[in-house]
Amino acid sequence: KEYRALADVLVKYPNIYIISDEIYEHILFSNTTNYSFARFDDMYNRTITVNGVSKAFAMTGWRVGYLGAPEWIAKACTKMQGQITSGTNCIAQIATITALNAPVSKIKYMVDEFKIRRDLILDLLSKIKGFELNIPEGAFYVFPDISYYFGKTIAGVKINNASDFSMLILEKANVATVTGEAFGQPDCIRISYATSQKLIIEAMKRISDLVSK
Repeated sequence: KEYRALADVLVKYPNIYIISDEIYEHILFSNTTNYSFARFDDMYNRTITVNGVSKAFAMTGWRVGYLGAPEWIAKACTKMQGQITSGTNCIAQIATITALNAPVSKIKYMVDEFKIRRDLILDLLSKIKGFELNIPEGAFYVFPDISYYFGKTIAGVKINNASDFSMLILEKANVATVTGEAFGQPDCIRISYATSQKLIIEAMKRISDLVSK
């Protein structure tokens, strides 16, 4: 409904094109389904769908992405791409074709595992004072609000913003996160749970021990 409402607005502005990033289309929880903007007939010729195999198929190092767009846009992108990077190696291309042609059920075990890790990290973070949580419905990140710590001093370091907090837990607890400022959410940090349950437990313990001092 939200997409359709947005499309109803965009249809009035024919010079606006839509870039739909669907890299996490298969990593979804709670019976959530991905809905592509290009499914709308009146948006089909104005939608550029971008995707890749690094997330759902765990082919991060292969560096393969692709797009679906009206032919004239795709050809223009090909001209530009050909001038700024070399071609994807043939092994990566064949592996990508195999991944995309395989049934989505082949990666269900990994999606199920991500959900287990999501629930685990949410449970552990909920026990750390000052972390405000929401429940992600897909991908493999949590995005807690940590503004509770702004203005406070931890381990001799004053926390003024999310960047300070991210650097603190990196330098003092050896846990890497990304400041929410990079995503337009300056009160948050992004934590990935694309790792083992053992490492998630250890990382959350380190954060908890640090902020409890």
